[in-house]
Amino acid sequence: MKNHQNVNAGRGLHVAALLAAMLLSACGGGGGNPGAVTGGAGGGTTTPGGTGTTVPAAPTVSLAFTNTAGTASNSLSGATPLTVKATLLDASKKPVPNAIVTFATDDKLATFSPSAGTALTDANGVAGVTMRSASLSAGGAGTVTATSSVAGTAVTGGGNYSVGATALSFGMLSASPASLQAYGSTVLSVDLMNGSAKYTDQQVNVTFSSACVTAGKATLATTVAANNGTAQTVYRDKGCANNDTITVSADGVARSATTTLTIAPPAAASVQFVSANPTAQSIVIRGQGGNGRTETATLTFKVVDIFGNPLAGKPVNFSTTSNLVTINKTSDTTDATGNVITTVNSGSAPTSFRVQATLPNTASGSNPDISTQSDLVVVTTGLPVQRAFSISADKFSIDGWNVDSLPASPAGHIQVLLADAFGNPVPDGTPIVFQTNMGSVGSADKGGCTTVNGGCSVDLRAQEPRHPSATNNPPTPCNTGAGASPDATRPGLATICASSTDGTNTVFARTLVFFGGSKVTQATINGSAVSYDTPNDLGAITYNDAKIFPLQLNDVNNNPMPTGTAVAAANATNASVSVTPATVPNIALHNTSTGADDPSGTATGAQGSVHVVSVTGAAPTPCVAKTATFNVTATTPSGSTTSIPFKLSFTCP
Repeated sequence: MKNHQNVNAGRGLHVAALLAAMLLSACGGGGGNPGAVTGGAGGGTTTPGGTGTTVPAAPTVSLAFTNTAGTASNSLSGATPLTVKATLLDASKKPVPNAIVTFATDDKLATFSPSAGTALTDANGVAGVTMRSASLSAGGAGTVTATSSVAGTAVTGGGNYSVGATALSFGMLSASPASLQAYGSTVLSVDLMNGSAKYTDQQVNVTFSSACVTAGKATLATTVAANNGTAQTVYRDKGCANNDTITVSADGVARSATTTLTIAPPAAASVQFVSANPTAQSIVIRGQGGNGRTETATLTFKVVDIFGNPLAGKPVNFSTTSNLVTINKTSDTTDATGNVITTVNSGSAPTSFRVQATLPNTASGSNPDISTQSDLVVVTTGLPVQRAFSISADKFSIDGWNVDSLPASPAGHIQVLLADAFGNPVPDGTPIVFQTNMGSVGSADKGGCTTVNGGCSVDLRAQEPRHPSATNNPPTPCNTGAGASPDATRPGLATICASSTDGTNTVFARTLVFFGGSKVTQATINGSAVSYDTPNDLGAITYNDAKIFPLQLNDVNNNPMPTGTAVAAANATNASVSVTPATVPNIALHNTSTGADDPSGTATGAQGSVHVVSVTGAAPTPCVAKTATFNVTATTPSGSTTSIPFKLSFTCP
C-alpha cells in the first residue's frame, strides 16, 4: 500500500512539472526566445522541438439560403424561390466590401437572378442573388458555389440545396362566349393554380389545342405565356361547323383542362361550276367512239359559303336541259373540299346540253333554291363528215413537168381541214391518207398525216410519173365509189386525193395541181402565137402614144407556168417597157369563158397567165423615127428562162 502511494505521488509531481513548463513556454519566459516564428497572413508558428505545423489563416466565403419569408431554408421549388447570400471575409476575418462574387450551379436545376449569377459585396461583405427552379418539373439536389478573389487570392465556398417539382394545376378553362355563330370568335381564359392561389412566381407557357385548329378550320395562338397567373387567347372559327373541344396543357401541370365550344355551321351561299372533262366539252354519240374520244362527260361543282370557303357534307341535286343524254348520278354530297361530281352519258343523237346543280332546301322568301349551270357540253359524232372536208394546195402550178424536186425542197404542199357534224375540229390524231397519179405526196414514214386541231398538211414533190398510164390509176376513194369523180385527163394536171375512214364510212376530197413546164412554148397575143426566134413586130405608133398588149404565157401543155415564175422586160432600146403582173399568179384549172375554177378537171383551152405589156417612147429633138426592140423574159423558180423578142416602130407626130 505504501508503494502505491509513492508511485502516485511521483506521477503527480511529474504532471505538475510538465504544466509549469508549458506555462513558461506560453509566456515566453525561460530567459530568452525559444525559436517561435510569427508570420503574416498565411504564415504559421513552429514550436521548438515539436513535430507539427498549424494551418495558416486565409480569406473565406460562406453561403446561406433563405426563403421569401427570410427564414433559413435550402428547399427550392417553382413556387418557393430562395435567396443565396455569400459572406466574404479576409484572413483576419474582416468583411471584404465591393468584391465581385460569382455564383454557379446546375442550370437544369436552378437559375439565378440576375442571370449572370454575379453580385457585389456590401459593407458587411455580403453578396446575394435570387435562385429559382429551372422549370416546374425540375427536381433533385445540387450545389451552389460562390467564387471571389481577396488580395489576389481565389476564394471558393459552397452550399447544397434540394429542388422539388412544383405541383401546379389549372383552374376552369372558360370561353366567352361559349356558343359561336359561323366565323365568330371567343376569348379562352385559364388560371394557373398553386393550391388554392394563382401561381405568379414564374412565367409559364400554356398550350391551347383543338381538332378544328389542327384541321385548319379555326385559329388561335397555340402557345401563350401566362400573365399574372392567367393565360388567354382568341379563338376564331373558319368553318368548323361542329362542336370543338379546346384543351390546355403546360409543362409542370399534371392534368390538362378542357372546354367545349358550340359552333353553328356556315350556310351555303352558292354552288359553282368548276370544270368539265373532257376539257373540250365535247363527247361522242353512244357507240361511235372516235380517236381519243369518250361517251362520258364528268362535271365538277363546288359549294361555298358567304366567304367563299368550301363546305363539306352538303347535298346537291343534278338535272339536265336535254333528254337525249343520261345523268348517271342525280344527287351526291360534297367532299372535304366542297366538291361534288356527276357524270353524263351521251345518247344516240347529236345534241348539246348543260347540267344544273341545285342545293335543296335553300329557298328563302321568294328566292328559289340555290343553283347553277355547267358550261355547254356538245354531243357529236367526233368523226369527220364529207361536207366539212376541205383540201387545198399552196401552189396550183408547181415547177414539175421538166424537173424533179430536191428531197429537202418539195415543190408544194397539200393541206386538209376536217370537222365533225357540229363543225367542230375532229380529234387530234385522225389519220388522213393521200394519193396522187403524178409525182409523189406525203412523207417517208407515212403516205399521209394525222390531224392536229382538225388539220394537217403533206409535201408534194415533182417526179415521175408525169404521164398517167391509165385513167383513175391508182384507184382512190376520190375516183371510185359513190360521190367520186374520175381523175382529170388533161396532160400535166395531177389529181391528188385525201381520205379518212373509220372502217365503215369514208370521207374524201381532191384537188388538181398543174405540173408546169420549164419553158414558155405556147405564148399568144390576143390568141395569136408568138415567135421565139425573130422579133414579133408590134407595128408603128407615134411617140405620143403607148403600145399596150396582153401576153398570155403557156407551157407545153397550154397550162400555166409554175406559180411564182418571174416575168419582166429586158434589153429595151429606144423605149420604156413595163410588164404587169411581174410574176405568174396562183392559177387553178378554170373555165376560160367565165374564169370560174373547175374542180371537175374537164376544162379545156389555154390556162396560162396573162401579162399586160406597156411600151412607150420619148421623141428625140429634132424628131426622128426609130425602131424600139425589147424582150419579155419568163424565169421559172428552178432558173429556166424563156425570152420572147419584140420590135415596135415610133414615128414623129
